[in-house]
Amino acid sequence: MAAEQMADRGEEQGRTPPTATPSAAAPASPAPEPAPVPPARPLDAIDRDILRILQTDGRASIRSVAERVHVSRANAYARINRLVEDGVIRGFGARVDHERAGQGASAYITLKIVQNSWRTVREQLQALPGATHIALVSGDFDVLLLVHTPDNRALRELVLTRIQSIPEVLSTRTLLVFEETDLGPRPDRPAELA
Repeated sequence: MAAEQMADRGEEQGRTPPTATPSAAAPASPAPEPAPVPPARPLDAIDRDILRILQTDGRASIRSVAERVHVSRANAYARINRLVEDGVIRGFGARVDHERAGQGASAYITLKIVQNSWRTVREQLQALPGATHIALVSGDFDVLLLVHTPDNRALRELVLTRIQSIPEVLSTRTLLVFEETDLGPRPDRPAELA
């Protein structure tokens, strides 16, 4: 299916927002807010070096990190724990080549949503298979979603069936990714986190 033919419901004509007529169903209760994260403590040069190392190699041992930033293992361990507790480090993971992992179709999907429905929409988008990044943005659309699927058929199903069935989604536009390059931290970019 050609990219321009993958017209999503509401892309050109736009879907009208739901009217404010009362419904027989009880209103959904708002999702509970996540516990607030305390403000992060200021980072020093050693913290930034630790972040660079872990972004490049999330499997680096405490001993290796300590040696590379010239602190004791106990100090490195305490600093990494503090960075995790403060929410600076949100987790550890692998950078995946999605095509080699069997997800050969990738797309950015832009969504226009009902005003003040971000939390509800975000919760539903997070549950989608293949969703890897969700952002609330300003501009001509409200949400930017990155998805990876096995093929274009699965991508079409995801957009036309799953995403467009979310009542708060007014319209979508699908931008197929032809090629992508991961710009993760590299030693030749020392200015990061400075």
